[in-house]
Amino acid sequence: MSKFENNYCILARKYRPQSFSDLIGQDPMVKTLANAFKSGRIAQSYMLSGTRGIGKTTTARIIARSLNYKTADVDIPTVEFEGFGEHCQSIIQGNHVDVVELDAASHTSIDDVREIIEQMYYKPISARFKVYIMDEVQMLSTAAFNGLLKTLEEPPPHVKFIFATTEIRKVPITVLSRCQRFDLHRISIGNLIGLFTKILRQESIESDPESIAMIARASDGSVRDGLSLLDQAIARCGDKIEASTVRLMLALADRNRIMDLFGYLIKGDIVKALQEFSLQYDSGANPSVVLYGLADFTHLVTRIKYVPEMADTLLYSEAENLRASGYAKEVSVTVLSRFWQMILKGLSEIEGFSRPMEAVEMILIRLAHSVQLPSPEEIAHYIVEEKQKKKNDFLSSPALLTRVAKIQKDIPSDKSFPSGDNEVVEKPNMLSVELSSRASDDYIERLTELCENNHDDNFKEMLRKFLRVFYFEIGILEVACSKDAPEGFIENLVNNLKNWTGKNWEIRFALGQCYDNFRIGADIQAVRAIFPNAQVVSIRTFSNS
Repeated sequence: MSKFENNYCILARKYRPQSFSDLIGQDPMVKTLANAFKSGRIAQSYMLSGTRGIGKTTTARIIARSLNYKTADVDIPTVEFEGFGEHCQSIIQGNHVDVVELDAASHTSIDDVREIIEQMYYKPISARFKVYIMDEVQMLSTAAFNGLLKTLEEPPPHVKFIFATTEIRKVPITVLSRCQRFDLHRISIGNLIGLFTKILRQESIESDPESIAMIARASDGSVRDGLSLLDQAIARCGDKIEASTVRLMLALADRNRIMDLFGYLIKGDIVKALQEFSLQYDSGANPSVVLYGLADFTHLVTRIKYVPEMADTLLYSEAENLRASGYAKEVSVTVLSRFWQMILKGLSEIEGFSRPMEAVEMILIRLAHSVQLPSPEEIAHYIVEEKQKKKNDFLSSPALLTRVAKIQKDIPSDKSFPSGDNEVVEKPNMLSVELSSRASDDYIERLTELCENNHDDNFKEMLRKFLRVFYFEIGILEVACSKDAPEGFIENLVNNLKNWTGKNWEIRFALGQCYDNFRIGADIQAVRAIFPNAQVVSIRTFSNS
């Protein structure tokens, strides 16, 4: 009976970077370290931060290898490796005596830190530097952090510290200030696709671009997560990875059917949209996954609408890019933004509901209905048109036209005036004077009603005496104010209107309607009170002489 031996090494370990040239997506850090090593400005401690699986521990080992790199020709710290040095293999494998790796999650106490402090004063046994790599350093206790402060500030010249953390905010600022900090970036989908394609080629595994793109998107910028998914896909598919199998493995909805559903929603076809969703649900698609797929495709369409070059990338299949480009030309940004907001709101609704299928159906109905709603620009245009229509209807009303005809008939045809010292200041049309005066009276009455309703008779009399109103609606007032009005009259008017109506008011001073016009209006009203049948033909102002 043969004995089983498991010699398989997972992809994440097999293809772990061994040098800075193998790292992907971390060029700023590599350039900084290269310049520092060349100039001899090597920091005493480093802090590596970033999300899971982007290479913090791997980078720490590579830095330790750089610090202790030594060959027959090279005996200085460097980031450019000409091959394996004396200490490289053991450092990469994590078993070098002078490179100590600690998991801060299991060594959190001050006693653990005290032990490190006691050991670090001994010089390295074989390497150039004694390097302490501490992972998940945010897990250390407050006492342990305090115990490190003095050591980090003035460590022995032969000691280097490299810390790694996924939660940089939990590390005390006093510790951060003593370290050279590097924030490792998430790996882009394009870089992940290139890496996975290269690894599959070396593993002699066939694949299609769509399946690799799905795994890269599901990795969320983490190389380790992506390689774990790739391992799973190889185990499931064998020598050929297919998109349909990866989709089932990741519990993703069919992208083509998601695009079909998006098309029905954009057309406002609720019946076909619900039928398509029902078919996807019956085939095993999770309702929330369908919504996530809609959100992803909406995002793709919006990006292509603004950046058409996005359609040429390898992040999505050719069919997805082609259909997304078509929708980008047809669908407005308003509809796409509304879709995005409603889908995000719907995802939060599903989390608190025990029957997700019914919840998603209601969300789809809302999405299809929202396409028919007008945009804010259309609503504003409609309001302006309605106001203009009402104004035109008023000006063309039979009663007003009859009144205009009667007034024009009574106006003398000879409108000339003698020249000389007698200067004509203005000759307003009699109709405009009468309409303006009547409108002002109506507006004043509306204001005085507010005063009466709020029992302010004193201010009511001041309004009648000192104010003429040319336009009035809730929130807006166009006026002319008498020069005899008391100081602060307009401020009191604004405050009273706000207190009475609960709204902020905009007070406009009518252009060309100065104090003289106010007096003219008052004088005309006084004359009409004595001669009710009189008609104003013209208004003239003569010099004192």
